Amino acid sequence: MTDAAQVRDLVQRLEDAMNSRELKALDDIVATDFVRHCEATPDFDVRSLEDFKEFLRANTAGFQDNVQTFEQVVVEGDRAGIWATYEGTQTGPFGPLPASGRKVRFSFGGVFRVQGDKLAELWVTWDNMTILGQLGALAGS
Repeated sequence: MTDAAQVRDLVQRLEDAMNSRELKALDDIVATDFVRHCEATPDFDVRSLEDFKEFLRANTAGFQDNVQTFEQVVVEGDRAGIWATYEGTQTGPFGPLPASGRKVRFSFGGVFRVQGDKLAELWVTWDNMTILGQLGALAGS
């Protein structure tokens, strides 16, 4: 799939599935051998669709009301770049941090690779210092 409209639709369907917590919908969107690359979360090694679902479940356990908004989507060939916003309230553990009840809002960027008609790979990054500061985990925050 290299049609820009189809790739854009695929990315939109991913956003919808994550925000609705309809992880079963990912079966039609994400390849079974999906790989997620992210230096910000080295403890989450995502090398399959099931790993990705587990990552999303863990994220929702910490931030039950999380919403990810893909504000910009740029498609070129088999790649889709996103600039997005994540918002949520920490109601559960986040790594070693216990629930704080604090809200976070931060931007993140990513690039998807599409293979066939599914998302096959993701490179994603964000600033952990922004999140830790909003959660009160940094001195003076």
